[in-house]
Parts: sequence; structure tokens; C-alpha cells
Amino acid sequence: MPRILFAASECAPWVKTGGLGDVAEALPAALAHLGLEIRTLLPGYREVLAATRAAAELARLEPCGEMPGARLLAARLPSGVSALVLDAPALYDREGGPYLDAHDLDWPDNALRFGLLCRAAARIAAAGLLPDFRPDVLHINDWQTGLAAAYLHYAGAGTQGEPAASPGAAARSTAARPRVVFTVHNLAFQGLFPAQALPGLGLPQEALSPQALEFHGRLSFMKAGLQFADAITTVSPGYAAEIRSEPLGCGLAGLLEQRASRLYGILNGIDDVTWNPATDPHIAARYDRDRLEAKARNKEALQARLGLAADPTLPLLGFVGRLAWQKGIDLLVEAAPRLAALPAQLAVLGSGDREIEIELRAIAARWPGRVAVAHGLDEALAHQIEAGADLFLMPSRYEPCGLNQMYSQRYGTPPVARATGGHADNIVDCTPEALRSGSATGFLFQEISAEALFAAVERACAAWRDPAAWRALQRNGMARDFGWSASAARYARLYEELLRAPR
Repeated sequence: MPRILFAASECAPWVKTGGLGDVAEALPAALAHLGLEIRTLLPGYREVLAATRAAAELARLEPCGEMPGARLLAARLPSGVSALVLDAPALYDREGGPYLDAHDLDWPDNALRFGLLCRAAARIAAAGLLPDFRPDVLHINDWQTGLAAAYLHYAGAGTQGEPAASPGAAARSTAARPRVVFTVHNLAFQGLFPAQALPGLGLPQEALSPQALEFHGRLSFMKAGLQFADAITTVSPGYAAEIRSEPLGCGLAGLLEQRASRLYGILNGIDDVTWNPATDPHIAARYDRDRLEAKARNKEALQARLGLAADPTLPLLGFVGRLAWQKGIDLLVEAAPRLAALPAQLAVLGSGDREIEIELRAIAARWPGRVAVAHGLDEALAHQIEAGADLFLMPSRYEPCGLNQMYSQRYGTPPVARATGGHADNIVDCTPEALRSGSATGFLFQEISAEALFAAVERACAAWRDPAAWRALQRNGMARDFGWSASAARYARLYEELLRAPR
């Protein structure tokens, strides 16, 4: 079985800002379950070091360009997967988040912070930095690790801060170079930096060309991964198709179209142990598809916690996510007064755009008992909304995969979502035909507008008022398998295909 180095900028439960953190925890664990030898590389942020105090030093990386030296520490994730922690206090030991400071501004040295992560991934993968672990495949994720593909491509080219290899050594290095899989979780975030950052990253000047890393006069970490990986994956088949044209190609559609034969859409899975209403410790009453009557107690508990009226005759609509343009939160704000007047209740949990949050709080003040807004990242409350809501709203403008629509189906809380990316891939719209065939699991709408969202909610509420149809819809979604096993098997096959194919 192939040996895999999985590099990511975050990994739950140690550090997580979104879906990437969940994937970095769950996918390696699923691959290990299939028998692959896998190690996860991530930066030694303050919270990661706090969780790995007993980590032993395995190796050291020398300084390169403007990047400091670093230690490589051995640890183990709660999932049981071996972890490699990159300890560079000057870059990672600080307050704030992985990408933003306490004022929600990008760290000014992000090019160096994630350049070092990329260089460490490339060194581990190709230079024999760890004598007992030489990966066959380097699996990198999003822009924060995209530059690793460039480091491998230019290996032996005499990059600044490192000696050039002899021609024979360079040839041997190329022959032994691992295959690179680059997963795009969200193409909109591209890791763009001034062209002047290149020397500090220890890469040759030739890397700054349109055929390499240059993107409209800047240096693009994302483009490095797209340009030099052996295979590119996205987190759903729908998103893989969408990014081959604009606007979702974000300026890179031409390159993705050129590399279409190496582009694969593999749908994410979910942690079906953590997200399981039959065993969930965060919810008021546990239930499954054969004990759905207990779900009503979760609605009562959620109404009580958020100060919503204890009224079982009103449909309760939930939203959990970033308060961001991508998530269509502005559409929800526009539609919220009409949703409350249906009548219905609305529970929102999220953080992000502060103006949107102010607008949501004003709507909640206008509609007490009908609209409730909670700010921040509250894992327990997120579970309680999934279990207590009747419907889950996802009006995203685009959605590479999305996880909440899978959580919602699993929790018997049919999603109302825009038909894009992963939503369109794994929600079956509740048409009369789909309901009769037993395949319907939610409600999809096409147009990016508050009117289209409202119309879809109206359609969903009409179904909610039909107890037999609603119970069938809930059970359809709860019967589906959204675990990681099928997706992990597809990744394992892709690794094997890459290793068998000529370079």
C-alpha cells in the first residue's frame, strides 16, 4: 500500500476554522483504516503545541531564504493518525488565528509562514528527511500547501539558500520524486503575494513566470499546486465542473481547462461518529430514523435556549456557518422578515461580516420569539440546531462541497439549499416524483436571490405540514451513508493509479 504524507494548514480538533480542518482530521483516519501508511503534517501553532507537549523531535530543517530553521516533532492525533508538527516559534507561536490576527487582518508574513510549511512537506517527501518514512504520494490541500508542488518541481535547481544538486543527483531526485495530489477546497482563496516575496521563499527567478507561479503580476500559491501537481482534486464533482469556467474559476479557469484530464471531483464525507443523532452528547434527546418522535424534544430545547417561542406549530429554520457573501447570508438577511411572517422561526449561528451580524440582530429585535441570533463558533449549539430545527438553510452562491447539508440529512432536518457544487451532488430535490420514488432528501433552488430562497422555504413548509410526506423525507435522508469510507477508497485508487502511470 502507498505511503502518504498529508499536509494541511489546519486539522481538527487541534485547530479548525472551517471544512478543511474537518477533512484533515477525517480523511487520513479513513485512509489509515484502509491500511495505508499516512502521516499528517501541520504547523506548530500555539494551540497545536499545547496539545502535543510530549512530542519528540525527529529532525531539523535549516533556514532557507527568509524562512527560519524549524524542528519537526512527532505526535499523534486523537484519531490515532501519526502527526508531524512543524515547530517554528517565530512564525507560529502567536495569538490569533492560523491566517488572521486578532483584528481579522492577514498576518503580514503569511508567505513565509506557509512557505515554510510547503518547503517542509517537499523536504519530507523527496529528500529523505525522515529515514523511516519516504512517502510515495504527497497530498497537499488548498493554497497554504500549494507551493510544495513548486518546491518539488524545482528540486535540484539551485534554489536560494540551498546548494544545487549535481546533474546525476537531480535526475535521481526526479525519478524518485513522489506523486503530488493537490486538493482544492475553495478556489476563491488563492494565497496571492507580491512578486518580491519569491527570493525569500528560496525559489528560482524562473518560477515567476506565467507558466509557473505568476498570476497578474503576483505570486500565487494556489497556481503552484494547480500547475505542478500530478492530479488535482476538488471536494465534489459539481465543483470540479464549475471551476473550469468563470466566474467560479476565479481567473484560473483556463489553466484548469488545460489540466482537465488531471482534474477529479471526489465528494467529501462527514464524521458519522461525531455527527450521529443516535449518540450525540450535545443534544437534548437522542433519536434515529425509527425513533423520530424524539426529535421534537430537541426543538423544544433549542427554542428554550435561544429564547424562541415554545410553539410546535411553527416550522423552525436553522442556519450555521460563516456570515459571508459566499454563503448567501445577505440573501437570508433580505428574506428573514418574510420568513418570520410566514409564520416561521429562524435560528442563526455564525461569525464573519460584522455589518451582517448587526442587521441580523436588528431583525431578531424586531421579531422577538421568531428570530434568534448567536455569534461565534459554538460546536454544541451547532449540533443542537441540526437536531432541533425542522429545516436547514444553505443559500450559498457557491459551495465546493458543504458539510452541513449532509449533517442535516443525517439529523432528519431536510436542507433548503441553492443547487451548486456539493449541494447539487448530494441533495435530491423534493419533487412529487422523487418523493414517490423514495429518493427525495431536501429542497433545491437555482436563482441567486432572496425571492428564490423564500419560494423554496415556502415549498418546504408546505411539505412540513404534510406529516406522512415529511416523515418519509426525513427517513430518506437519514438512511443515506455520508461517511468517509467511499471517498477514502476513491482517493486510495487515485494514489495507486498515479503510481502505476508513467510520470
